[in-house]
Amino acid sequence: QVELVESGGGLVKPGGSLRLSCAGSGLTLSSYGIGWFRQAPGEEREGVSCISSRARDGTTYYKDSVKGRFTISRDNAKNTVYLEMNNLEPEDTAVYYCATTDCRSWTATYWGPGTRVTVSS
Repeated sequence: QVELVESGGGLVKPGGSLRLSCAGSGLTLSSYGIGWFRQAPGEEREGVSCISSRARDGTTYYKDSVKGRFTISRDNAKNTVYLEMNNLEPEDTAVYYCATTDCRSWTATYWGPGTRVTVSS
């Protein structure tokens, strides 16, 4: 069965870093665009970053507020997509989800259960 599982969340101080992982099973992630989304308390879910499939040359996309701080990447040998998050801010606090995604439209299909990121002093 198709399964995506996020890991790497936790509590970090402002200015700190985390690397989130999205591990796939039952599908080859390189064949899909993979997006990272987040939902903060009381807020709507928003797209954060996306990396297109190998067929679309792995083009990357970022929400303006994370550009220059977050980096999305793939390790196809591990069937995993990463989100490196640097210089974290309290506003980054949210549950982060990965999903198979059409990066051109931010349309997601299969979702993982999410991993919680808390940025607080």
